[in-house]
Amino acid sequence: MHRWILGFGGALILLLFYGCLQSNIDTTDMEIIAREPVQDSRPPAESPPSCSDEEPSDSPAEAPDPMEQEETSSIDDPSSSPLGMAAQDASEEFKSPMPSREDKETALNRVLYLCRLSQADWESGELEGAVDTLDQAYALLLSVDPENNPKLLQEKEDLRLTISRRILEIYSSRLVVANGMSRNEIPITINKHVQDEINSFTIGRERNFFLESYRRAGRYRARIEAALIEAGLPIELAWLPLIESGFKVSALSPARALGLWQFIPSTGYRYDLNRDKYIDERLDPEKSTRGAIEYLQELHGMFGDWTTVLAAYNCGEHRVLRTIQRQNINYLDNFWDLYERLPRETARYVPRFLATLHIVQNPEKYGLDEMAVDSPLEYETVTVSKQTSLKSIARATGIDCDTLNELNAELRRGLLPAESYDLRVPPGAGRLVAAKMDDLPTVQVRSISRVNTHKVRKGESLYSISKKYRVSIKGLLQVNDIQKPGAIRTGSILRIPGTYLSERPTRATESAPHGFKTIEYVVRPGDSLYKIAKRFETTTEKIRRLNQLSTTRLSVGQVLKVQTSAGMSGEA
Repeated sequence: MHRWILGFGGALILLLFYGCLQSNIDTTDMEIIAREPVQDSRPPAESPPSCSDEEPSDSPAEAPDPMEQEETSSIDDPSSSPLGMAAQDASEEFKSPMPSREDKETALNRVLYLCRLSQADWESGELEGAVDTLDQAYALLLSVDPENNPKLLQEKEDLRLTISRRILEIYSSRLVVANGMSRNEIPITINKHVQDEINSFTIGRERNFFLESYRRAGRYRARIEAALIEAGLPIELAWLPLIESGFKVSALSPARALGLWQFIPSTGYRYDLNRDKYIDERLDPEKSTRGAIEYLQELHGMFGDWTTVLAAYNCGEHRVLRTIQRQNINYLDNFWDLYERLPRETARYVPRFLATLHIVQNPEKYGLDEMAVDSPLEYETVTVSKQTSLKSIARATGIDCDTLNELNAELRRGLLPAESYDLRVPPGAGRLVAAKMDDLPTVQVRSISRVNTHKVRKGESLYSISKKYRVSIKGLLQVNDIQKPGAIRTGSILRIPGTYLSERPTRATESAPHGFKTIEYVVRPGDSLYKIAKRFETTTEKIRRLNQLSTTRLSVGQVLKVQTSAGMSGEA
């Protein structure tokens, strides 16, 4: 046991020492590209190097029989492998004045291989052997002087971070085993930080938020728990969306994180949550849950400790790794050593989650046992092969439009994409939607290329601008990233949404007569119905009837359908 502590402490001291020496290196937290182990032709030393206080022996070892060496080398026994036994010999080799770059790369390959051996020991439960092997790897790593070679500098720093992660992971595993816990359990610690959050949720200013979120959790939690069980993760993680979004599917943070699990766009793409002008899968509870599970699995493989994993989920794994890298010698004691060094939002994030688990596991104590929660969302799917809108489907079938929006939350504007789409509808409504398919109008999405921006004039508001360009206020807010609707200044430039949506189907009576064609015309400054009619050799009455206009007033950017002779250009 004392040898384990000495080896572990030695690794930590060396990590800190090397971190001080290399503080001027601009590190990037990238994954190490796996390399094949390189066979060593040099005779092995009598014992691998360690991080103890004993000086390594300078006496060379007797070279073994090559065949015997090959037979005894095994990934399950790092001390008998060529890489393990050659570690000390490599340290002596790299004390020479002019080691070659190939020798240095070989040594770094050996370090990576020893990391793999340590990982194999850790996965088989041999924690002491895993730390011993990391001691060897770190001693060998310190013997490599990259000088001014950028590639070797980066490889050495990446390996140092890899060893740091492994030590953190092994220590976390040792901690939960010592406490009689499963490695997959989330330890609930009640300290001052957690108690403050419990008070805030139960008797403080966030009580209503907690109760409303708890009620909404009933819609999604059953499916989330089933997905977590299938993935082999703790079901307690099903309460994480309460902290992330209050179980609101459409929750949007100032950092543009969206949905139950609050994915920012880049992280969403990383876990195959697609986003286009019709669909944003971060808004879909089931698809975003799949992405969150993949992310949590990756983080747990990296850190091994659920409290650290949760911190990394909130502020990113790279931020946590940088914080760990800057810690003092005792940084591995537990998550709370990181607490004061993390961003304030993240520092509160883990206590808030632990407070949530404590509250929901004691419902009688906090009055949750008598509280009604929302029923789980139930649905069936039906394939819709035309581009239509949820409003049109609701009108044609009598299904509540709010229900359709909730079941199909990933549809950004209530519009189905042009290709076929698996629509979610209430149980038993699939056959009704299929029967009404031919009656559903096709939505026409038209590009407006002539109107891109608008300079705000004195006295204008979002409402007046939206009316002028026939776009929604919500659309203006979204494309201009406006958080407060009243906060537009005179002289500022607004982007105008690039599409004009019309749900009005083309009726047979509106078809162009033989020899004529129907074109789309974007109203320009100075246009009037009379000028447009004269330009396209038609009448104002025909234009009004074709576009169902109740007035002759036009807006710049407005799209009009105009019937003109087949030989006339729409750019007249």
